[in-house]
Amino acid sequence: MNTFAEMGLADGLLKAVRELGFETPTPIQDKTIPHLLSSDQDLIAFAQTGTGKTAAFGLPAIQLTNVEDKRTQTLILCPTRELCMQITKDLKSYSKHIKGINIVAVYGGSSIETQIKALNRGAHIVVGTPGRTKDLIKRKKLLPENVERLVLDEADEMLSMGFKEDLNAILANTPQDKQTLLFSATMSKEVMAITKKYMSDPIELSATRMNTVAENVKHFYYMVHAKDRYEVLKRIADINPNIYGIVFCRTRRETKETANKLMQDGYNADTLHGDLSQAQRDEVMGRFRNRQLQLLVATDVAARGLDVTDLTHIINYNLPDDAEIYIHRSGRTGRAGKSGTSVAIVHTRETRKLKEIENKFGIVFTKKPVPGGKDICTKQLYTLIDRIEKVQVDDQQIEPFMSVIYKKLEWLSREELIKHFVSAEFNRFLDYYKNASDINVSEDQRGDKKGKREKRSRDNRGGTSFSRLFINAGTNHNLNPTLLIGLINEALDSGDAEIGKIEILKKFSFFEIEDAVVKKLINALKGQNFEGVSLMVDASKERSGLSSSKRKKSKYKEHEKDTGSKRGEWKKRGGGDRRKRRKW
Repeated sequence: MNTFAEMGLADGLLKAVRELGFETPTPIQDKTIPHLLSSDQDLIAFAQTGTGKTAAFGLPAIQLTNVEDKRTQTLILCPTRELCMQITKDLKSYSKHIKGINIVAVYGGSSIETQIKALNRGAHIVVGTPGRTKDLIKRKKLLPENVERLVLDEADEMLSMGFKEDLNAILANTPQDKQTLLFSATMSKEVMAITKKYMSDPIELSATRMNTVAENVKHFYYMVHAKDRYEVLKRIADINPNIYGIVFCRTRRETKETANKLMQDGYNADTLHGDLSQAQRDEVMGRFRNRQLQLLVATDVAARGLDVTDLTHIINYNLPDDAEIYIHRSGRTGRAGKSGTSVAIVHTRETRKLKEIENKFGIVFTKKPVPGGKDICTKQLYTLIDRIEKVQVDDQQIEPFMSVIYKKLEWLSREELIKHFVSAEFNRFLDYYKNASDINVSEDQRGDKKGKREKRSRDNRGGTSFSRLFINAGTNHNLNPTLLIGLINEALDSGDAEIGKIEILKKFSFFEIEDAVVKKLINALKGQNFEGVSLMVDASKERSGLSSSKRKKSKYKEHEKDTGSKRGEWKKRGGGDRRKRRKW
């Protein structure tokens, strides 16, 4: 089908769609809307953020609603408050010409009494997060007995966020003969389990994301050492004085630290993460939408549901592990016909991730040199001059002060006055960047650094004395050597510490570091949160340079302490020899 009018949508919906500027349906809308208007068969749709899926399930749900019946007929579940509010806002926009329809959002972090009052007035369509929806059903304030359509939006995200029990409880309370619609970007084992248990002979549809390779989004990357990521972020902001974007970090801890550094350095920035209350989130998002903030530092989960159409930049402080997530991020800029920029800050070990994204989605990344101090100062100076030139002057309000100002500045010539005025605004950039170093890294430097590291090891590390430390995080917590080095550098606020051998195990890890920083590092990392683990770092009983036999004995003792295994079982499985050890 080529237009919404050919799908059989009601006149009121077509009018709203035209007013919103929609003309041609997206692939998922083209496949889903006709099916939902003509069939009550269950549906599984593989669709990502940005494919237009809200309209795909929302327009049919509105058209099929009996406004004379005040009971809830459609229940839509989604993972986050922001997405819940965004879906509700969209549905209200679609239904503004449908008289008598009532759409209610229910989510945690907001007054449940207000939501109960809204439900009591009659809610034809309810959009909710799993926790609050389950609570309202338990209180018998949300009555699901009459639900004809149940929509699970971003089912994979709801399950990954721990809503499995809530979803099972909600689904068990809905009628068996309802129509179930499941929208998910991936088909995990948990999502498959829900489809088998609660869906009957579903039809499967799929749609690629719109703008996967959007021509109006440019993709750049800067290559630096991990310790220089924050410096690059500041230079990106400084070389783009009118930047308005989102900085994506991997963890909540990293978003907090990065945003705090930006604010301390005078940037208009704040953070969005899962530890904020709803009032705090609303306050941050209000300032961001009003452009009082130029940079919003966020995790991927916290940024879901954000509807900001005129972002200039998306900055990947870390590349995501999943290439699909990069597409989610970059698709937030370059919307509504505007151009946008997606930037990745990478180090040499992440070139594989760049290639994976390029090969999978046909994106071409352009490597750019990190802006130098001279370039940044030039850009800032010319931006300041443009701002001065275009500023609106209110003669009436400023006139009473001009005589004093003239008198105070009359000793300055025209040229000197301009220099003083510009310097008052510009000196901080000149001072900061006057000795700015070149922090660019080439792919070739990786090999050079590795060779130097191996040579240092052969030369007894130049006489540096090392200690072996234990940390209570391992592969089970997604720790790898790169992340561990990053944790160490951040804790020491320096990348100069000498790091030796790193050994990552399942539940814990060991690493060697120069004696001079051991005490500071242990104190700095103690109690920090990493992937839900409260970190504990301590000196290992095994020191660097132990003999092979002593190393095996020491490793057994640490293994026995962590797992409670017996020595006989340890020997039976090959002792300290990984080649002989079987999986427990």
